[in-house]
Amino acid sequence: MIEVFVTVNYKDRNYQTNVIVKKDMTREKIKRIAEKQVKKQWDI
Repeated sequence: MIEVFVTVNYKDRNYQTNVIVKKDMTREKIKRIAEKQVKKQWDI
């Protein structure tokens, strides 16, 4: 497992989040996980 820092643009703002993933995970899947985390945190 590795920790990856991802910058996500959500509602015209940039958010940086970290994702803990397996080494063989694709960039697209990591990005989807990061976007899901940001949306979950900022959608009230």
